[in-house]
Amino acid sequence: MGDELTPREKCHLITRNLQEVLGEDKLTTILKERDLKVYWGTATTGKPHVAYFVPMSKIADFLKAGCEVTILFADLHAYLDNMKAPWELLELRTQYYETVIKAMLESIGVPLDKLKFIRGTDYQLSKEYTLDVYRLSSLVTQHDAKKAGAEVVKQVEHPLLSGLLYPGLQALDEEYLKVDAQFGGVDQRKIFTFAEKYLPSLGYTKRLHLMNPMVPGLTGTKMSSSEEESKIDLLDRKEDVKKKLKKAFCEPGNVENNGILSFIKHVLFPLKSEFVILRDTKWGGNKTYTTYEELEKDFATEVVHPGDLKSSVEVALNKLLDPIREKFNTPELKKLTSTAYPDPSKSKASVKNSTKNSNPEDVVPSQLDIRVGKVISVEKHPDADSLYLEKIDVGEPEPRTVISGLVQFVPKEQLQDRMVVLLCNLKPQKMRGVESQGMLLCASSVGEPRRVEPLDPPAGCCPGERVYVEGYESGQPDDELKPKKRVFEKLQADFRISEDFVAQWKQKNFMTRLGNVSCKTLKGGNIS
Repeated sequence: MGDELTPREKCHLITRNLQEVLGEDKLTTILKERDLKVYWGTATTGKPHVAYFVPMSKIADFLKAGCEVTILFADLHAYLDNMKAPWELLELRTQYYETVIKAMLESIGVPLDKLKFIRGTDYQLSKEYTLDVYRLSSLVTQHDAKKAGAEVVKQVEHPLLSGLLYPGLQALDEEYLKVDAQFGGVDQRKIFTFAEKYLPSLGYTKRLHLMNPMVPGLTGTKMSSSEEESKIDLLDRKEDVKKKLKKAFCEPGNVENNGILSFIKHVLFPLKSEFVILRDTKWGGNKTYTTYEELEKDFATEVVHPGDLKSSVEVALNKLLDPIREKFNTPELKKLTSTAYPDPSKSKASVKNSTKNSNPEDVVPSQLDIRVGKVISVEKHPDADSLYLEKIDVGEPEPRTVISGLVQFVPKEQLQDRMVVLLCNLKPQKMRGVESQGMLLCASSVGEPRRVEPLDPPAGCCPGERVYVEGYESGQPDDELKPKKRVFEKLQADFRISEDFVAQWKQKNFMTRLGNVSCKTLKGGNIS
């Protein structure tokens, strides 16, 4: 279809319903010479929901206008954004995103053969890209990096360096994907202007930026994966869709922050060029609208009732969701969904139930908050000759103080700057007036003389990285292990060092994303 359109008609298709375009003059110039190359990226974090149909319908417009479209599954960005996607779940979530986004595109009739799909890690780990990250970091101020990510990167009291890298990587993607334009929500505007400022400093061309408005969720605020009541999941059952739409904010005559109307405007009208209000004959029967403005006017003057609007959207939305539900109704994709996004309520229920029962089988290792740490200092306890205070960095703003007698077995100088494994959710205990905020996990010999050595995380680990037991990656640790429940003690009964010097629980390895936790010499030993 794109070949039959004039440059002006293509420009109209590309820009319709957008909130803002940065560089529209350049867009017009490009379209007079050739078709536009554009990309849309999505970080593979929370589960995509129906608001993702907004960029999908816009991608359909781009294809109608003859654009060359690339979809980027930004897996590395997902990890950098305050670890919204844990490393051990990153691959599974990226697979889920690829499958569900393609299913969405197919449900609205977009031919996949006209799209290019790529993962961030396909090129973002290359030598050239990495060098450009360093080049960019030598130019960008901390202020500019933080400002650029303010609307997109999760904001916390003590931000990680990864969040400051995020905007730079997104800017570099424009060059490495060889596109003319980047498309995204208006919440990305600060990153887009960041890219326009800094890419020319590296000798790269300033790109166009196309911005969608932010569509209100069902509660009248931004639709978010993390707010269950604000969004409809792509795999929600029909009865769940009905229930959520029924509760949605849709005040009679109010067109502001109305998520129902916004969905019609940005998804249903662009796809079908019309919308049908379904209603009983006693209220005038069905009415077909061919422009959104006409529908909005009738809603504002209360000609259209919120109940009729909701029920009509319910029918149209289910038509879009049916092919996606059908595609995911296979054992393989059901398993992918449940492993990429473990049900937190089941996880919490499992933990809650486990603490009610005294059987060791009813506690699970994911209840333990075990992390990689780095010993910063080792000092003698002021009131106990055999005890020492180890200051250990576990990725928090302040190091933790841990009290142990490890120096009796390992020289103080060998502990300094050593990477260790720390249990972090024990209830803090005072020992001779000083509070101990964790427990160093160590291997100990079975026979005499007694020997003890700290467990070693894999080379390359950073302070704060999670340590988990193989097969229990997705569970959530307890906030604090209650002494009366004896969770650690029950699990510790099955801790062992294998014949290969690997730390294990019931013959399942202790691991980080980089490999197994081990010890150097105490084969067959205990762990305490």
